Amino acid sequence: MAQLSDILLLGDARLYERCSPVEVNEVLELEPVIEQMATLVLLFREKYGKGRAIAASQIGVMKRLVVLNIDRVVPLFNPSFEPNSSEMFEIWDDCMSFPQLLVKVKRFRSITFTFRDRDWKECRWLLEDDMAELMQHECDHLDGILSTQRAINSLSFKMLR
Repeated sequence: MAQLSDILLLGDARLYERCSPVEVNEVLELEPVIEQMATLVLLFREKYGKGRAIAASQIGVMKRLVVLNIDRVVPLFNPSFEPNSSEMFEIWDDCMSFPQLLVKVKRFRSITFTFRDRDWKECRWLLEDDMAELMQHECDHLDGILSTQRAINSLSFKMLR
């Protein structure tokens, strides 16, 4: 049964590791992981009032998998993105691995987001603003990069109460 303590917290060395690609023959065996991740998003949202997606590395599964759970569960296998322009914006980023900390980062305003779905079909989404930021955040997790490493400067941290 999924519980919030399954989420790795800031300082855990696994959060800084690069994930390996998911192979097509691994999709079915990752279903229990997908279910766990989807449940964790809901549990996190219930406790903290935020949370839309989680990277597999945040639960110690070192695969390039993100689960988006806004109005339905959408597993995103081997996601990547390309900026559509150099335009960036600043945002206070939050993370399930440090729920009481916000970090001000710069993200691309518009990206083309590519991933494989459950049927191994390649999908492309044009994302802007908050969804673009979210997917950049999740792709960073898969590369072992936390938003704390992308802070604009040393004053870009804020604790929540």
